[in-house]
Parts: sequence; C-alpha cells; structure tokens
Amino acid sequence: MQSSARLTRLIQKGIEVIKKGPARLDFKVWTGFALTSAGILLAAQVVRSNSEVVLTPLEQLGKKLFFDNISQPAKSQSCSTCHLPDAGWTGGVAGVNLHGAVFRGADRHTFGNRKPPSSAYATFSPLFQLANPATGRFVGGTFWDGRATGELLGNPAADQALAPFLNPVEQNNPTREAVCEQVARSQYVALFEQVWGAGSLDCSTGGIEGTYARIGLSIAAYEGSREVSPFSSKFDAYFTACLEAGNAFAACGRPAEGDRSVLDPRGILTDKEFHGLTKFGQHCSACHVSHIPGPNGEPPLFTSFGFANIGTPRNPENPFYDMDTEFLDDGTPINPLGEDFVDLGLGAFLRTRPEWAALAEANDGKFKFPTVRNVDQRPGVGFPKAYMHNGALRTLEEVVHFYNTRDIPSENWPPPEVPQNVTRGNFGGVPLGNLQLDKEDEDAIVAFLKTLSDGFVNDRNKGGTQ
Repeated sequence: MQSSARLTRLIQKGIEVIKKGPARLDFKVWTGFALTSAGILLAAQVVRSNSEVVLTPLEQLGKKLFFDNISQPAKSQSCSTCHLPDAGWTGGVAGVNLHGAVFRGADRHTFGNRKPPSSAYATFSPLFQLANPATGRFVGGTFWDGRATGELLGNPAADQALAPFLNPVEQNNPTREAVCEQVARSQYVALFEQVWGAGSLDCSTGGIEGTYARIGLSIAAYEGSREVSPFSSKFDAYFTACLEAGNAFAACGRPAEGDRSVLDPRGILTDKEFHGLTKFGQHCSACHVSHIPGPNGEPPLFTSFGFANIGTPRNPENPFYDMDTEFLDDGTPINPLGEDFVDLGLGAFLRTRPEWAALAEANDGKFKFPTVRNVDQRPGVGFPKAYMHNGALRTLEEVVHFYNTRDIPSENWPPPEVPQNVTRGNFGGVPLGNLQLDKEDEDAIVAFLKTLSDGFVNDRNKGGTQ
C-alpha cells in the first residue's frame, strides 16, 4: 500500500510541475492583489503569446485524458462531451441548451441537476474556504456549489476533474480502478509514463490512489494551459493596449465615463462596447471582477470566486425533475423528490461538512459566480447557449435584463427557486434587481460581454470597428 507520505510528496511534485507551466496555479485568495510592474508585463505577454500554443508533455497528457471517452458504457462520454471548446468549454449541444440545459450521462437514461460550468480559467479558483467568519462568506472551490474544494490535490480544478468519472449521472465508471484500466489500454500510455515516470500508471490496489491523483492533476494542467485559458479575447487586446499606454490596472478594467481616448487610444473597442464596459464596471464588477488582476498579474478573471443567490427561477424543463423514475445500482431513485426538488446549492454542500453545517441555512440557494469569459463563445452564429446554474435563462439579453429588472413587478419574472437569501445589495449606487439601466445600456453591456470570447485577432492599424 502506498504510504500517505509518499502520496503527499507525489501530489506536491505534480502541483509544482503544473506551476512551472503558464503562471496560473496560485492557490491563494487573490482579492486585493497589488499589481507590480512585472505583473503588467505578464498581463501583456499572456495576450501576445497565444498565437502559437505549445503544450508541455503534462498538458498534452491532460488533453488526451480530457478528450478520451473514459466511461461506462465504454467510449460513450468524455470531459469534452459537456465542455466543448467551441462553446466556451461548456455545453455544446444546441437542442440541450434550448431546453433542459442539463446533459445526459454516459448511461443515456440519466441526468444530473445542473448545466455544465465552463472549464476554462477554472484553475485560478482558490481553495474553498470560509473567507470571512464574521459574515459567513465563502470563496473558492469548483462546481457550482464549491464542493470540489482542492483539499485532495491542492487544486480545486484537479479535484473536480476526478469527480465526473465516478458520478453515475455523468461518466458512470464504477471504480477508480475501472478508470485506470481504460487509461492503461489507451494509445497515450507512453506519454503518461514519460510525464509521471515508469510504473506511474499503476491500477493495483496499492497504486490506484496515486494514479488517480495523477490523472486529475494532468487534466487540471491542460485546463490551465494557454489552449484552454489563453486570455486572447478582444477585451484582452484592449486591456493590454490600455496598460501599455500607461494607465492603471483598475482604470482599464472599470473605466469612468469620458476616459475613452485615454484608455483605448487604439480604438480596439467600439463606442458601444466601451460604453458597455463602463456600465459593467459600475454595476457588475463587484462579483464578476473586471478591475483586479489575477494571482500572477494576469488580466481580470471576471469572477471573485464567491457565492450568491441572485434569485434565479426554476428551470421547468430541467430533466432532473424526472429522475424519480430512474434508479441507481442500489435501487434508490436518482432524484427521490421528483418535481419537489429544490436546489439549495452551497447550503446543501455545507450540510455535508460538520465544521460548516451551522452556516448552511444562511447559504441556501447560493451558487458560485462563474467567470463571464467566453460567455458568448459559440460554434456558429445563432447557436443557442444556456445561462445560470440551471439554464433557466437562454440569452445574454435575457440575463442582463434579469439583473436589471428582477425586482420590478411589472416585468413578471418567475419567483426565485430559493426565495430566502436573495441578494439585494447596492451596485453602482442602485439596487441589484432594479439597476435603472435603459435599453441602450443593456444592449451595450451585452456587446461588451461578447468581447470576452477568446480567439480575437486584432489589426492594430485598423483598430476597432465602429
């Protein structure tokens, strides 16, 4: 049996290997990080170096694992099934996004209860923690409820990568050994041992714990690579030029009215997009942070990694409500409550942890702030996407209008799924749910959100298109 001390050293070695790739995996809470001159240079370098992505052997291995159909039934589902690159590393099936928004498992009769979050930029999330005991504020982790805490492998994204393999409503493998054996039959065995050493792909009882950890760390390395998290959007081109012009980081990410010629001297953003950035900075950046650097000086990550209940309504088409008639191997229904199921989010996870259970009720209905990077990335014009943790909203226009008018009775929004704890804070001088934005402001925010899709190529001589 591999000793826990040896496994700890192995995992730490893996984390250090990942850290030697693109400077991304800094697991501290980064809010309030002071941007140094070196950080400014890194922010610029990230954007410029994306044109030719060369993966390290560890990242190459992670990519192989990410796209391999490691599932039961065999060869029926991979990580990429629910995290399609062309759809912003989230759900890439049009019909699913139009309706239930929740994807089938490898067992085609089964569904989970939430839409897939994006796997891009996931490696930046800090360890799950109670950040402020006085207010009960939690940050970090991955999954919508933060339950992939990073406690196992030192990286929430690595912890998360391992969970779908064994989830009966996802890849449905019965054991870690079954996952390992499929990897051992793959065409990338030599690459696995090149990265982790001879004998590292050990599926025996004594070796499986370490092997399974290596699989998770490898996938996280790929998710942290510049192929998945490249900072190559139109916003990043603007942001780099803004810094190079001598402007402060915060001013570039949350501009004040009237600063266009100073902050965007090359005209990379259109007037409408810049207006949207200004309004976004005023009303949205408290949660989707646009003015604070990443942990190593990267451009803004557009999330504070916190949690809130923003009053999202139920998605009546969520197929999880029908999972009271589908059963697990032990004979219990996947969703015993059927239509009566209520997704309590963070609160439900906290109830599973004795040290945090007392705070669970106060966190019912809260879900993690996702990054809005790639929020409009799609494989083609007109391809539908779904938004919020349950896919209840279907367009960016609807999302922005919801935040703007949620609490205006005449708008007739459905009631929140979890009515307690709904966030009603003050954002930019006005309350969330009644932001008092006009149609022009809403449209401008949507236009700005579309600048966050990776893969932008800018002609600096021509600038932006007005």
